[in-house]
Amino acid sequence: MSRFYFNIHDDICTLDLEGSELPDLQAARAYAVTGARSLAADNVLRGDLTLSHRVDILDEAHQIVDAVSFGDAVRIAP
Repeated sequence: MSRFYFNIHDDICTLDLEGSELPDLQAARAYAVTGARSLAADNVLRGDLTLSHRVDILDEAHQIVDAVSFGDAVRIAP
């Protein structure tokens, strides 16, 4: 298991100081997608959504290894 950190970049920057133990980067990305969807839904309930807002995934050394934008996490249909 590795520790990953998930920093949120929306209207403010929220740093994840605790991190989460996950088996690998694929699991960390799935975790970030779920979080981004939840945050996007909260934004929609407030009446707005910025698709470029994102969740950065950092490894144990606090290096960014991936990122999930709100636009990547949702499908918008006409």
